[in-house]
Amino acid sequence: MTSASAAYAQALGQDGPPCSYEDIDLADCFLILGANMEACHPVLFQRVKARKRASPRDVHIIVVDPRRTATAEIADIHLPLRPGTDVALLNALLHEIVLEGLVDTAFIEAHTEGWEALQRALRGYSAERAALMCGVDAQAIRDAALRYGRARAALSLWAVGANQSVAGVDKNLALINLALATGNIGRPGAGPFSLTGQPNAMGGREAGGLAHTLPGHRLVADPRHRAEMERLWGLAPGSISPRPGLTAVDLFAALHEGAVKAVWIVCTNPVASMPHARQVERALRRAELVVAQDAYHPTETTRLAHVLLPAAQWSERTGTMTNSERRVCLLEQAALPPGEALPDWQIFCRFAEKMGFGRAFAYRDVEEVFEEFKQTTRGRDLDMTGITYERLRASRGLQWPLPEGRVEGTSRLYTTGRFPTCSGRARFHPVTFRPPAEPVDADYPFALLTGRVKDQ
Repeated sequence: MTSASAAYAQALGQDGPPCSYEDIDLADCFLILGANMEACHPVLFQRVKARKRASPRDVHIIVVDPRRTATAEIADIHLPLRPGTDVALLNALLHEIVLEGLVDTAFIEAHTEGWEALQRALRGYSAERAALMCGVDAQAIRDAALRYGRARAALSLWAVGANQSVAGVDKNLALINLALATGNIGRPGAGPFSLTGQPNAMGGREAGGLAHTLPGHRLVADPRHRAEMERLWGLAPGSISPRPGLTAVDLFAALHEGAVKAVWIVCTNPVASMPHARQVERALRRAELVVAQDAYHPTETTRLAHVLLPAAQWSERTGTMTNSERRVCLLEQAALPPGEALPDWQIFCRFAEKMGFGRAFAYRDVEEVFEEFKQTTRGRDLDMTGITYERLRASRGLQWPLPEGRVEGTSRLYTTGRFPTCSGRARFHPVTFRPPAEPVDADYPFALLTGRVKDQ
């Protein structure tokens, strides 16, 4: 989800998806891209179908997908573009919207910046030219643009089909450009809405689970953010390195080269899920120490581990998760973990104690961990200080921001048209289509698209 996180921050000033699931029930145009919702988000897909059934003539569905998926079956317009040409298509949609005079000029002038530069960048993306690049009909592109541009409330929904790409951030920015240009943000039923590919992808971002981030949507490279975390953690000034860590791809390259000697892999199977799987496998075989912490064994990755740490799976532990609409939910333990398996947080605490850091990890229970984490969000865009386990148990989850003292969470962001950027305005970002690094040709005529099946 790094692509969505980066694009939200660049365009809107923070990694805050602006929408709620309730917007699905209010939208009259859906642009679904890089998401086979029927298989990967089946509950939300049923809501999209219900919205279409309730008003079949007034609600329009546009699906952008190279394949004729079960999601595409319900579309009014299916755009089966060539894999990797999303940016060209999205630029063309906005180009046609501009030509038809369907942009929200008042919103652009009052709440955005960079529109003139974006307009210049769109000139080379007519429907006809995009049709040649994308392999779809030019009239279908124009029809989709008209339906999106004329919508009272247009909702863009996308997932890892857009994010997991060299051009992933560009695709996200192009989707956000569409929403900003038409004023489809901060209003009921409207917005650019990234659907997370995993249940707690948002929670990982909140906690600083990316190579360049710290808890509370802070950046390693920002000296103020490092100083704030040093105070919260009771560390001496300068304790946190200003150098971001290695991304997943760079990490395995460094393992392969010997620059990194040991790796601890938790709750993931990179030999199966990372690009260049054979290189990942070779990197793990070269490592001096591979620790695998997982609920399952054997997997492609655990077979290569020197040390296995058995972890409790989701139903065998208690903890919070945050979904795509910023809703923090409490998952209660339903069963005891088998054998020696432990919740991940207990494994980390026991390891810290063995390393001599037990005092800093002396948590009595998982709720105490959450209470400490909450303080890292105080005053931040994702303020959760008003969320407690007691309130979570009495609710269906609570949406951040929810500062201490406030009764209700925040269902929709940017409703005032003000954004957390230096200027208070959202930023347009011109993006240029870059062809895939490995296009199909006579020798390799097929493109392989990975995906999920609903009941796997």
